[in-house]
Amino acid sequence: MIRTRVTALVAVATAAVLALGACGTTENTSSAAPSSSAAGGPVTVTDSRGKAVSLKAPATKVVGLEWGEVEMLVGLGVMPVGVADPKGYATWVSAAKLDPTVKDVGTRAEPSVDSIVALQPDLVVMEDDRGGALVSQLEKYVPVLVTKGSDASDNLGRMRSDLKMIATAVGRTAEGDQLLADFDAALADGRKKVADAGAAGKEFAIADGWKEGSTISVRMFGQGALVSQIGIQLGLKNAWTGKTDEVWGLGQTDVEGLTALKGKDLHFFYNASDGTDVFADGLAGNAIWKSLPFVQQGNLHRMPDGIWTFGGPLSGKQYIDELVKVYTV
Repeated sequence: MIRTRVTALVAVATAAVLALGACGTTENTSSAAPSSSAAGGPVTVTDSRGKAVSLKAPATKVVGLEWGEVEMLVGLGVMPVGVADPKGYATWVSAAKLDPTVKDVGTRAEPSVDSIVALQPDLVVMEDDRGGALVSQLEKYVPVLVTKGSDASDNLGRMRSDLKMIATAVGRTAEGDQLLADFDAALADGRKKVADAGAAGKEFAIADGWKEGSTISVRMFGQGALVSQIGIQLGLKNAWTGKTDEVWGLGQTDVEGLTALKGKDLHFFYNASDGTDVFADGLAGNAIWKSLPFVQQGNLHRMPDGIWTFGGPLSGKQYIDELVKVYTV
């Protein structure tokens, strides 16, 4: 089943045995290597592998293999020539829309090397969880920039670092700085609104879920998940303290596990952009679900479709808007 990052991360979420990642901050802890010359000339960027990726000029024909990086590219003003599963992207990501001309290069889990190479890109951008075999295949034909993609110890800092790295590679550092400045302004404004509404310190939980047969699994976004760190920076408190993985900040539970969310003012947020709403539909008759305080109090919020939980600053701003809206009414 392909929804959010279920395909790539379900094994990680199922294990959920690693220690909880520390809460991130909005400070950038690392940055891409600067361009080796003026815009338009040769450029060198050091990616998440510590590898120097050298280009004769800033890349203009780029293929993106993960949606967070694709969103960043479009936000920077660089429309990719190819994207892994653009139809899925259109379902889950609304912050940065793709042109109809963008070519499909396969699935996110198994992109087609042949389809990518056929587009003759200047650069392929991908995350480091895709494995070295794919990188090695692609690097026979085209430079590959590998982003970190996620880091539960500081996902906001990681997002900044990934964006700056991509912006340098495509010659759009000014645009990257503006994206981050706009994000910071939205975060500061949202934090003030939450505080002014007397909502600072109030609890939230964020999840998604899926159904296999009669079993409903719930994936929780812990302290280190990107969208969780956004909520924390707004002055809110993530109520989920269960075990999560150290990369994505995700953990797994079931309906019984949700009984740990006891806060009387807690708001529960979830995504169901593909139309499969296991919370409203699959759990509608479940006695435990109906007994949960946030369900009884009507503090259950399906996020608007197309807000990507693993995105860049544009999706992040969408999350800020939705969280602030709930806590300042």
